[in-house]
Amino acid sequence: MATDVKVPQLGESITEATVGQWLKQPGDAVAQDEAIASLETDKVSVEVNSPVAGTLSEQLVKEGESVEVGAVIARIGEAGMAASPAPAAEPATGEGQSTVAGAPVNPVGAGENPALRSDHEADHADLTLSPAVRRAVLEHHVDPSKIQGTGKDGRLTKDDVLAAAQAKATPAAAQPAAPAKAEAAAQSKMPSTAQAASAPAPARAEGAVGERTEERVKMSRLRQTIATRLKEAQNTAALLTTFNDVDMSAVIDARARYKDLFEKKHGIRLGFMGFFVKAVALAARDVPSVNARIEGDEIVYSNFLDVSVAVSAPKGLVVPVVRSADAMSFAEIEQAIAAFGKKAKDGTLTADEMKGGTFTISNGGVFGSLLSTPIINPPQSAVLGMHRIEERPVVKDGQIVARPMMYLALSYDHRLVDGREAVTFLVRVKEAIEDPTRLLIDL
Repeated sequence: MATDVKVPQLGESITEATVGQWLKQPGDAVAQDEAIASLETDKVSVEVNSPVAGTLSEQLVKEGESVEVGAVIARIGEAGMAASPAPAAEPATGEGQSTVAGAPVNPVGAGENPALRSDHEADHADLTLSPAVRRAVLEHHVDPSKIQGTGKDGRLTKDDVLAAAQAKATPAAAQPAAPAKAEAAAQSKMPSTAQAASAPAPARAEGAVGERTEERVKMSRLRQTIATRLKEAQNTAALLTTFNDVDMSAVIDARARYKDLFEKKHGIRLGFMGFFVKAVALAARDVPSVNARIEGDEIVYSNFLDVSVAVSAPKGLVVPVVRSADAMSFAEIEQAIAAFGKKAKDGTLTADEMKGGTFTISNGGVFGSLLSTPIINPPQSAVLGMHRIEERPVVKDGQIVARPMMYLALSYDHRLVDGREAVTFLVRVKEAIEDPTRLLIDL
């Protein structure tokens, strides 16, 4: 008897998701609680696990289709049970070919014995390819079963296919140089200029030069949500950005002095974010409006600091929340951020971990950004942008010296935060970073 696989609860206020990718195909054996599909919601990617052990007998929806919470998307039969064709399957290819998610794989030539194909190829005969990867496979005529995937769980990415196609073309294009004597002999036998001019030009490989291609890919649900929320922030808030710069010498010295002891005691590296979270908590006490929000005709002030930390995920920027960050130690802050970063990379962040937040810190410096104007994360009223550290000439005690400087940017909702308050907040952060002792004695 088959068991239905339903869309699980996806978090508060989330009622719908999109089937991002099938991780198992009909006929595949699955273990209990093993992921069989990946769903994309407005905030995170969620894996759907099999409720029982058995065989995936049927897929009821295709990749890219929207499904509601509680909807049945697949059925699990007993082990060895015959599978129904997947709805996403494409028409069969010509005789003598097998298919990999719609892409021809391992064409059997005349007189070739299919039984002689390698075990590696047979093991990959049911690879699951995303639409973009499938198109690349068809376009470049490569065998996906012979490509080592670098994506999650070893899956193929478009870059893997392009790299394989380039490697396939390179041996044909690169011919070993002939020895000098052989080259001279060949030149002596070359036809005259007149003969060469009359000879027909070699045919140019079709599409080798001047090829212009486009790829149309549907926006993921997460990317659509990011776009909607950012545009909503621009349309609703009176956005303004104020800048300052900060000398990072003291923080860099503190890290260099204590990083080994810190890592030995807490099992985590001492980063910059802990200093900035602490500095923001200190500055928010003097300027509480940056940690507030507007609800209707009221201003809601928070007596706690829940920091949304922008981290990069494979499908876009996500902002998990470090809760009560003002009451946490440096080690607790760094551990929380490191855990979120790993989850974002693995795609295992939950909706609850990104819900709420009273203030956002975004560190574009890790990608090399010198300066930016970040956009607030509604309904928050402010976001602090960090940038890369670089040595610049500054005047200290009447002398021009080189110092590791960082630009800070505070974007804020001018309906709630005045310019004077924004400048005061940045100055407080600057003072705390340039003299970290203030963080210890609460100044």
